Amino acid sequence: MHGFLKRGKLGPGDRKPTSSSSSKDKRKGPSPPWVEKYRPKTVEDVVEQGEVVKVLQQCLVGGDFPNLLFYGPPGTGKTSTILAAARQLFGDMYKDRILELNASDERGIQVIRDKVKTFAQLTASGTRPDGKPCPPYKIIILDEADSMTNAAQAALRRTMERESRSTRFCLICNYVSRIIEPLTSRCTKFRFKPLGQEKIIERLELICNMENLKADKAVLMKVVDASGGDMRRAITCLQSVSRLKGKGAEFAIDDVLEVTGVIPDKWLDEMIEMCQSKDYNKVEMFIDNYMMEAYAVSQVIEQLNDKIVYSTELSDKQKAIIGEKLAECSYRLLEGGSEYMQLIDLCCGIMKAYEVD
Repeated sequence: MHGFLKRGKLGPGDRKPTSSSSSKDKRKGPSPPWVEKYRPKTVEDVVEQGEVVKVLQQCLVGGDFPNLLFYGPPGTGKTSTILAAARQLFGDMYKDRILELNASDERGIQVIRDKVKTFAQLTASGTRPDGKPCPPYKIIILDEADSMTNAAQAALRRTMERESRSTRFCLICNYVSRIIEPLTSRCTKFRFKPLGQEKIIERLELICNMENLKADKAVLMKVVDASGGDMRRAITCLQSVSRLKGKGAEFAIDDVLEVTGVIPDKWLDEMIEMCQSKDYNKVEMFIDNYMMEAYAVSQVIEQLNDKIVYSTELSDKQKAIIGEKLAECSYRLLEGGSEYMQLIDLCCGIMKAYEVD
């Protein structure tokens, strides 16, 4: 302090000692989402897409890739597969060799003319910075290509032809019918099928072991049912439950239902029971209680549809009547109809179906 008053600054002996341990202890950044953390690093790690894996393995051996078109339901590994293949092809420099555009970007013709065409015209060397050989081309990944306009797709086909020496294209979509024929004819098409329950459970068990989580197979089965064959959705659901319960805690089915918004079967069973009674006052009382639980009516329709289809108590005619009413209520909800009114209308339709012999 005396030195500061005399010289206006602290001298070497006046500075407070800093502990070396505090400077070394840096705060760790937030851990990545489990979807990214457990994304396949190699093509061999991709789950249950045998044909695609075999073809890509042959392409990796030869170092030559065709233009690819991956299509199938979401969460089946389309983007993960091409990223894993690019990582194996280009090594540490794979980020410089790929251009990935997804649905969050503008997908008009101007993007094709600017970003895609400019990147495709760049030449690529056949050696890495460390001197190892690598394929002399780049990969452009167009995720959710079915959302591109027809004009953009038409502009893309000419770019695919002209830059075939230096660039390979990988189109990823959910509906191949929305891709124009000139593009599909220039690509090798692969269909990604929905993942089986056992494969998803096997992956979830692996994540549970890595993250020190406790979950029975029945709980994981509930996660798979809620995800509908979507691996990404299942992993995200598992991470959400772990955030709710904490590490080391044991998961229960109720925890999964709380996170996913899936309606417990007791509500659906009670709903059908009230409709069977054909007492409108009881049905109205049930609906009032149900609305207080804040479950989505669209989720009721989705789960009730499966329950009605596989029911052994209803005749085919009764199933047809209820199915038609489910479709009507679903359409009205999509158009902005009141959830309360649609649920009452649905229950009245089910009551009428039970009057039919």
